[in-house]
Amino acid sequence: MKKRFVLATLTAATAAVLFSTSEFIIEGQMLEKVEKEYGFFAKNRALALVGMMNKAQGRDEHEKLEAVNDFFNKTPYGLDKDVWGVSDYWATRLEFIGKDKGDCEDYVIAKYFTLLELGIDPKKLFMGYVKYVPLNIAHMVLLYYETPRSEPLVLDNYNRKIFPASTRKDLIPVYSFSGSSLLDAKNVQLGKLLPASTRQKRAWDELKIIKKDQP
Repeated sequence: MKKRFVLATLTAATAAVLFSTSEFIIEGQMLEKVEKEYGFFAKNRALALVGMMNKAQGRDEHEKLEAVNDFFNKTPYGLDKDVWGVSDYWATRLEFIGKDKGDCEDYVIAKYFTLLELGIDPKKLFMGYVKYVPLNIAHMVLLYYETPRSEPLVLDNYNRKIFPASTRKDLIPVYSFSGSSLLDAKNVQLGKLLPASTRQKRAWDELKIIKKDQP
């Protein structure tokens, strides 16, 4: 009888391990911070982001790109001058979620860090500076290379669907750089190109979304 009990216990423990899954969560302290700084609806937006990530995490890479691109493209566009009171400001994902408004680089940064958390190899993601032809303005998009030789896919907040770069006749590439370069803003060459607000190392992914095992 005792032997059977031990076996049943082991079986239950094994099943718990086998059927446990990891979920993205934001801890309560972080949610309180979001609500305190940006209000109740910002907390809901943060929870919606986590919900999207949990739905997307088991999907293939293209579906993850679609889910993340669609999620952040629902955020209203806002000029830095109107949102932050300065001509150029690169917001963190927390700030972007909090304000619920931002310009092109804010979409790119938020998409980039969310895709990293969903397991996309950072070597496949690049920030692309382009000229947006219809408005004749500088613009920023996120580029995804399935392989180093693949044509990049463009994740953009103007054209909200993901298309191969060659079909985006409204964009003229200027230059691109990796996300790891974004984190190393002290890089001499990059420092000449990035705005002053990025010249200090920032916690770009400061909206702490963690993975936790759930039985």
